[in-house]
Amino acid sequence: MLNKIIKRGQRKPSKSEAIEPPVPTSSAPNVTVNHASRLAVATPQPVTLATVPQNHGTVEVLPMLRDVPMSERHNVFIRKLQICCFLFDFSDAMKSIREKEIKRQTLAELADLVQSGSFKMNEIMQEELIKMISVNIFRCLPPAPHENTGLEGGELEEDEMFMDPAWPHLQLVYDILLKYVVSTETDTKIAKRYLDHSFVLKLLDLFDSEDMREREYLKTILHRIYGRFMVHRPFIRNAINNIFYRFIFETERYNGIAELLEILGSIINGFALPMKEEHKLFLVRALIPLHKPKCVSSYHQQLSYCITQFVEKDYRLADTVIRGVLKYWPVTNCGKEVLFLGELEEVLEVTQSAEFQRCMVPLFRQIGRSLNSPHFQVAERALFWWNNEHIVGLIAENRRVILPIIFEALEKNIRGHWNQAIVGLSSNVRRMFLDMDSELFEECQKQHEEREAKAGEVVEQRELTWKKLEEVAAQGTGEDNIVVV
Repeated sequence: MLNKIIKRGQRKPSKSEAIEPPVPTSSAPNVTVNHASRLAVATPQPVTLATVPQNHGTVEVLPMLRDVPMSERHNVFIRKLQICCFLFDFSDAMKSIREKEIKRQTLAELADLVQSGSFKMNEIMQEELIKMISVNIFRCLPPAPHENTGLEGGELEEDEMFMDPAWPHLQLVYDILLKYVVSTETDTKIAKRYLDHSFVLKLLDLFDSEDMREREYLKTILHRIYGRFMVHRPFIRNAINNIFYRFIFETERYNGIAELLEILGSIINGFALPMKEEHKLFLVRALIPLHKPKCVSSYHQQLSYCITQFVEKDYRLADTVIRGVLKYWPVTNCGKEVLFLGELEEVLEVTQSAEFQRCMVPLFRQIGRSLNSPHFQVAERALFWWNNEHIVGLIAENRRVILPIIFEALEKNIRGHWNQAIVGLSSNVRRMFLDMDSELFEECQKQHEEREAKAGEVVEQRELTWKKLEEVAAQGTGEDNIVVV
């Protein structure tokens, strides 16, 4: 019976149990023992990155955690985090090759441990893990290529894309962070102490990285944090707002706008109805002004999706959106104008008749100018609106307002546009209006002819006035000059 009790007391802990800090042994030298120490019980100090002795300048090879006794795993885990805190110079590929490989293997092991879920971390371990991640990813970003050359920022070719040389280590660190955030073993109540507002803010600053691979990881991680940590949601939205404000009104340079908009597209899709006033203000103050920067083409696809999501959520926002886009309509940038025409078509597809009527006059005044654009792609993109059944239906309902606005632009294209494709498309649209309402079409044609006749009379009157002025000037030169003494 005694042997059975002893065996029960020696039960091995399961792998899924949390690993507690080991109790320090009393083998340290120079320990003074007095009589009071017999009654006092020493409180064990938890092992952290600060308490583990550091081997400066060296990276040691440690055994795999699964091969380490349970009582020593906490200490070995902290020592592995210490190894991962060493930062190496990747500008020289031949420097510290062995140490870099040791760190890479250690990071890969930690990533597998976090993903497996069989290795539960206590609060101290989680805190030290986040410290290690912070040491590696929170750094000064290298300057952008256009900052070194003095050229304007823009889209780079694939072979010119910046690739961070430290990515073999950075990728594994980001992988650990992502797996930690999404792990079912991660208690959000504990994790939010370390993934706090300061951490999230520094994470958002990294979206300005030139490395697209890093921005993709950041996008996924921030999205997961937003989904799991509800306490951070208002803060994340406000922080993104501030990034947009600084980009729009100050710098017009930021690499991660497209990725942030991609996150927001998913966030907007989850907004509850009726929509909060703060969300509508975000649309008016941040999203619509994002049409202003010159580099809008680099993120316009994501921006257009966010804008359309708002209108789909609340159809009453269509008028606000359309008038907002018209406010930032480009004057000389034809590529930007083509993008805007495509975006407005997507918005109109989810616009109802009542909202369309509120903004159709300023909208089709601009469309009339786009129809007469000398750049054939702009005129072509505007004419393609008449291939959209929903837009054609809206136009047909309000043809008495719209046709008089754009009739002159259509006639001008048919008579004198240099591109034959634009002439053909304009003729098709003209014929479509004729089939819709022949009486209205004839009325608009009559008014157009009257305006042309009046314009011709004005030109003739102007020519007659100039002729009279020339005659008076000729008579004045023939008269004797009067000299006043």
